[in-house]
Amino acid sequence: MADFDVQAVHDYLLTLQDMICDALQQQEGSVRFDEDVWERGEGGGGRTRVIADGDVLEKAGVNFSNVRGARLPPAASAARPELDGRAWQAMGLSLVIHPRNPFVPTSHANVRFFVAEQLGEEPIWWFGGGFDLTPYYGFAEDCVHWHEHARQACVPLGDGAYEKYKHWCDEYFYLRHRDEPRGIGGLFFDDLNQPDFGTCFTFMRSVGDHYCDAFLPILQRRKDTPYSDRERQFQLYRRGRYVEFNLIYDRGTLFGLQSGGRTESILMSLPPLVTWHYAYTPQPGTPEAELYDTFLKPRDWLATGA
Repeated sequence: MADFDVQAVHDYLLTLQDMICDALQQQEGSVRFDEDVWERGEGGGGRTRVIADGDVLEKAGVNFSNVRGARLPPAASAARPELDGRAWQAMGLSLVIHPRNPFVPTSHANVRFFVAEQLGEEPIWWFGGGFDLTPYYGFAEDCVHWHEHARQACVPLGDGAYEKYKHWCDEYFYLRHRDEPRGIGGLFFDDLNQPDFGTCFTFMRSVGDHYCDAFLPILQRRKDTPYSDRERQFQLYRRGRYVEFNLIYDRGTLFGLQSGGRTESILMSLPPLVTWHYAYTPQPGTPEAELYDTFLKPRDWLATGA
């Protein structure tokens, strides 16, 4: 299990950050990414890039980090007790896009690599990541497009990979206290170290490389759609679900906070504006109700189509 190449993963993640930021920058004419290079006291650091208050991207962050520690925090070792007490190194790229137009979905992606080491024992390494989509107003063609690219991203692992990681995504991005999905899903994988490093790294790169092709056509298709205060207020309300998931369930957020990570970079994922309303229920037959009735249901979009 020790046959891995940390430097190759590091170099790919920095290149992926540049590629995604360049692609997003082409969509946003009014403002540019601010870059913040930082160091972590216990070891490592990162490169955070954020756009705020743009015409297209109300807030977007694309973060690279490469950090180390002496002992894995509970968020990483709770389900794998054999890792408890090991020193660790974690590197990854994570991004969250909160668009201004309510007809453009919020989008999230990350790819990551961990190594856990203990004196006298073989290092344990694994990959994780995925991408998912959180619409405010549903469009079947966007859902099909998104999942088509998710399926293409899984080609390096062969038959059954898309179905496995789509199902895992549907289960993971679920707000149990609301009894509803966060969005329409995508891919989620973790603890991936089989059959070998080369295959796993190829798959992780495929997920990262497919993100822009999955998201940008949806952004371009919807970003100029006219909207009123009604749609804006529903967007702000539904953003509350995103906040709830990230602060209650998200493993990456919990790992970052438990490991003494950089709070500003960790909480970059939160939207700039959000509202909560007591006991809100959309009126039947409205586009807002359709989101709940049609789109916030686990579904095989590639079988049902648009």
